[in-house]
Amino acid sequence: MPRVRPELYFVGSAVFHYLGPAFAVLLFARLEPLGVAWLRILSAGLIFAVWRRPWRAWAGATTTERRTVVVWGALLALMNACFYLAIDRLALGTVAAIEFAGPIALAALAARSGRNVAALLLATAGVGALAEVSLTGSPAGFAFAIANMVLFTGYIVVAHRVSRQERLAGIDGLAMAMLIAAVLAAPIGVADAVPAATDLALLAAAVGVGVTSSVLPYVFDQLAMRRLARGTYALMVALLPATATVIGVVVLTQIPTATEVLGVALVITAVVVHRERPAPAAPEPEPLTARE
Repeated sequence: MPRVRPELYFVGSAVFHYLGPAFAVLLFARLEPLGVAWLRILSAGLIFAVWRRPWRAWAGATTTERRTVVVWGALLALMNACFYLAIDRLALGTVAAIEFAGPIALAALAARSGRNVAALLLATAGVGALAEVSLTGSPAGFAFAIANMVLFTGYIVVAHRVSRQERLAGIDGLAMAMLIAAVLAAPIGVADAVPAATDLALLAAAVGVGVTSSVLPYVFDQLAMRRLARGTYALMVALLPATATVIGVVVLTQIPTATEVLGVALVITAVVVHRERPAPAAPEPEPLTARE
């Protein structure tokens, strides 16, 4: 849908990114974090398998494209596991703030003008105002949060590369990566997910988490990344906590504090100020000739 601005796809990703935890509440009450992570990945992988049948794109992909997707699958498996292990030990706001440090580094590397440096500083200040950071908590929690930050940064780099591949690209590449992630995460998640096998409510919650946390936001990510430069996308990650605050106002009638209002304003200003020419989209495949 070329008429839809890529920034709108990112906003869609941000909205669904924060609907997932609403379904995860039931899972966290009954399952260990690694079980939740694996069920999330597995349910998303099965949905993608039915929808996209990515093995067809895999069959025609190059060795380099396949290797990139396998790396992406490994990143998805480890990132989800570290994220849930981190939020099981630390406040979500603290984990989110740590996670943002990696994309900020990517955006800083891509900032090639004073205007973009100013946008980066505004976004950082806005996230700082929105994030509820606490330096107290489990040392293991901080270790998992830092690992999640590194893996999330890798996710942005590799996902952006996949979005521009020729054969195993975009949503098909995402679908195959999610199936690979489900296989790789199985050894650490299956045992903790066993209680959900006989509980339909838990299984339904797992599907909800998979759809809202892995299917919809990751699809929107691919649609946005295909038309946004990597540095631009990294800066827009600052919209995640801002979107969470707005959702709290609209859906939960939670009145934000003056600091939170300032944080949202700073993030929005940063996105408006930022200017970067989008990287060229992946080339369209050449039409077959009569001889071919």
